[in-house]
Amino acid sequence: MYCSVTQAIHSRSSHVELSTMSFEDIMKLQNKVGRKVYNEVAYGEKTEAGPAKKKKRLNKNRPMEISSKKPAPFLRQVVPVKKKLLRDPRFDNLSGEFKPEIFEKTYSFLNDVKQKEKMVNQESAQESKARRREKELEFKKKQRQLVEQGHRPFFLKKSDKRKLELAEKYSDLKKSGKLENFLKKKRKRNAVKDRKKLPFTLKVQ
Repeated sequence: MYCSVTQAIHSRSSHVELSTMSFEDIMKLQNKVGRKVYNEVAYGEKTEAGPAKKKKRLNKNRPMEISSKKPAPFLRQVVPVKKKLLRDPRFDNLSGEFKPEIFEKTYSFLNDVKQKEKMVNQESAQESKARRREKELEFKKKQRQLVEQGHRPFFLKKSDKRKLELAEKYSDLKKSGKLENFLKKKRKRNAVKDRKKLPFTLKVQ
């Protein structure tokens, strides 16, 4: 039925037949055959569904021209930017297969380094503790002598102890020649802390 109707429409006398048909019959015929076939026969329209042509740019670094009739998207890439490919050796096949035995053998020296660092830190902590203890005993001895002479006893606060420790630390750094580097680092840390406390408007200025 469908083939016979389409053949009748595509015949030479199709235009004459359509002109003599009523509007109701034309609508029925259009529903049977389809709008596309009907338009091809009645008006000679051919709709070719081809691939949409992309606009070419004269220079690849120029932004692409877009029609002003369509609203531009909020986020779009105007100029192509080359992305850096980052490679993680843990998840890359180029690094080879992970073998625990080889890894432990290669980096076995790290355990010795850690042990040595631990020993050095412990020794330095013990030395500083012993020095602090000596200072406290010396201070107490002086206070006892003053009490024997009739003066009132004076007990150091924690803040005063910290000040004395800091003064001792500075004197040691000065002797070793590391005082300037220590003060530079401390100034930088203090500057960062002060900058964090400032409001956003002052930071921008």
